[in-house]
Amino acid sequence: MSDATPVTPPRIHINTLSFLTPGNFPDDDPYAGLEQTLRLFELGERLGFDGAWIRQRHLEHGVGSAAVFLAAASQRTSRVELGTAVIPIGYESPFRLAEDLSMADVLSRGRLQVGLSAGVPPHADLMGHLVFDGDWRTYDLSYGRISRLLENLRGDYLGDPDTVIHSPGNTQRPRLQPHSPGLADRIWYGGGSGRSVRWAAENGVNLLTGNIVFGESTDDFTAAQLALLAEYRRLVAPTRRTRVALGRVIVPLDGADRATRQKYRDYAASRYERTLKPQGERRILFAPDVVGTADQILEQLHADAAVAQSSELRLELPYEFHAEDYEQILHDAVHLIGPELGWVADASPHVQTRDKTPEKLTATA
Repeated sequence: MSDATPVTPPRIHINTLSFLTPGNFPDDDPYAGLEQTLRLFELGERLGFDGAWIRQRHLEHGVGSAAVFLAAASQRTSRVELGTAVIPIGYESPFRLAEDLSMADVLSRGRLQVGLSAGVPPHADLMGHLVFDGDWRTYDLSYGRISRLLENLRGDYLGDPDTVIHSPGNTQRPRLQPHSPGLADRIWYGGGSGRSVRWAAENGVNLLTGNIVFGESTDDFTAAQLALLAEYRRLVAPTRRTRVALGRVIVPLDGADRATRQKYRDYAASRYERTLKPQGERRILFAPDVVGTADQILEQLHADAAVAQSSELRLELPYEFHAEDYEQILHDAVHLIGPELGWVADASPHVQTRDKTPEKLTATA
């Protein structure tokens, strides 16, 4: 008889539940698609989600300026956190982006959560010369652009202590306006490599990690993601109240009709092969999509060791689905999945100091 003690999987306790949507729209009627996404944000707030996030996408049928979209969403919601994942910093002026984000944050009353990435941005060969009005390869596309954005968001005054500017009816010391205190603490980095999570930790920004990581020392997705989470928590300053959020493509079948269920299964099957081995020169690893009934999804999530290492879970909605599909997924997630992971819906009016503090969010570190 073996004396080995069975290993009990870590207990999952989700404190913050959010969703990330692609913000699709038809080529011939972008307003209709954007309006549907704004209504999805409103629905997410009514259902009690803690966060509603939008992807920023260039040259596609999606949101090219997250700051503009979230400013609009801020006028349609009052409590839910408004996030973007992620803004490629390579296309952005650190000062002008800081102005736009600060404006949107003031309009939202301090609810913005800003995800960023560094490096060569998508479609650079097509649009880089348009953004920089010249050869984009000569520009700094590194983490330094994010550092400069952070400096601008902190609102330091420009010039010497006696430098002032004059405008009609006002004389003032110059700095980025409007200044939104606290926004610099709500910056996130989308980290999929050891280098990126080290930078995020050493610079005290929050960490986003999802269903894509790089297989730098392993072919196993979960092992790679666990290593990234451990490295981030090892390096981040103990005094820094950072947050860690983990994303998964989660598609419950329960509230869908028969045809839609089959569509969901076909979607997952079409993407399954990519999860079997590293992809491309950078050895990209993909997590399998979590598609099934609520019971099946809960079984998969409880078996996912990386999910147990974060108390913030982000549902990543598929690109290809329709508005009614997204609504059904959010309803099922709120009523059938979230509560079984310890999550409690938040339907209270928005206040800037939330009960779901970063200390709780990193309690599983």
